[in-house]
Amino acid sequence: MTMLSESATLEKTALETYVAPAKPSLIGLSRLELAEQLGRIGVQPAQRKMRAQQLWHWIYVRGAQAFDEMTSISKEMRGELAQHFTVARPEVVAEQISNDGTRKWLLRLPSGDSVEKAHEVECVYIPETDRGTLCVSSQVGCTLNCSFCHTGTQRLVRNLTAGEIVGQVMVARDRLNDWADRETPNGNRLVTNVVMMGMGEPLYNFEAVRDALLIVSDNEGIGISRRRVTLSTSGVVPNIIRTGDEIGVMLAISLHAVRDELRDELVPLNKKYPLAELLQACRDYPGASNARRITFEYVMLKGVNDSLDDAKLLVKMLKGIPAKINLIPFNPWPGTKYECSDWAQIEKFSEYIFNAGYSSPVRTPRGRDILAACGQLKSETEKLSVRERDALRAMAMTD
Repeated sequence: MTMLSESATLEKTALETYVAPAKPSLIGLSRLELAEQLGRIGVQPAQRKMRAQQLWHWIYVRGAQAFDEMTSISKEMRGELAQHFTVARPEVVAEQISNDGTRKWLLRLPSGDSVEKAHEVECVYIPETDRGTLCVSSQVGCTLNCSFCHTGTQRLVRNLTAGEIVGQVMVARDRLNDWADRETPNGNRLVTNVVMMGMGEPLYNFEAVRDALLIVSDNEGIGISRRRVTLSTSGVVPNIIRTGDEIGVMLAISLHAVRDELRDELVPLNKKYPLAELLQACRDYPGASNARRITFEYVMLKGVNDSLDDAKLLVKMLKGIPAKINLIPFNPWPGTKYECSDWAQIEKFSEYIFNAGYSSPVRTPRGRDILAACGQLKSETEKLSVRERDALRAMAMTD
């Protein structure tokens, strides 16, 4: 196999492209794009900025699910908007709740106006005592073929739009009653952090991910601080610097190996962007500092990458990079050839890294019982019978 043909097998080709419905949703549009859409339906230039700001507030601050809820907008204008647009988010097809409180939503994304061609992604909410983290998908399926990841075995159907990415955050707030007028003793939000660690490689859908995260982090809208938004990549080197310059969120690298030959197997994208190039991009990442460290994710695979020699080389290779290392116990899935490292070995690995001066938390597996843990997402609900799907959907709608 030539180098060219080998490189061509590293990523999958999307089977489809997005087809917009006849009546598009306004979710995912910037203020400027909202103003442009208002111009399309005859709103005068002098009013567009003000009307766009009204829509922005109702969509991203109040979470309005219909134009009729937007009471500060005239009834006539609401009718005109409803004739041409929606504020629809992805549809919750099923909801599963783990024993530990983790929630996984299977979300339907229509393609055009065809129900038959609708696609599905998964989104996971992880509640903790001091935060609530939402794991968001960027693609239907995944473009990569990481051998330890369940999502990587799924075909790549298409990229998500900015609206479909923002829509996942909005669905979570809908389901958790987490909008601006939610009544709580302390007023705290339930969704406090967003991680682009769901289905897909975010940096192979850069523009849509960028536009979505700028909306998510806008302090006059959804308002999740960029320091609480983390984008995880398998190492699409050309877009790493762009992420820092154009989005400005926290960066996480799916590392998982410290030698090129092993990483070529675990994360085949390494053949295109080897470790030396990836680590240089991390050293050059705009804004990286001890206060804004880059997270290196390292899945612990028994007898594969968990020796003390691996830990020593990991410390050596990260020298000079403001970094923390997240050790992830491998989450098994049907058909995998890998096993999770023994707990004693994980502790030894973590201790060595910690003693070398790096934070090395071991990520507590969450949602394993509903295949919602790291590396397990694969729209498993697609395999359920029609009766099971209908039952889960009914539960989701009545919760």
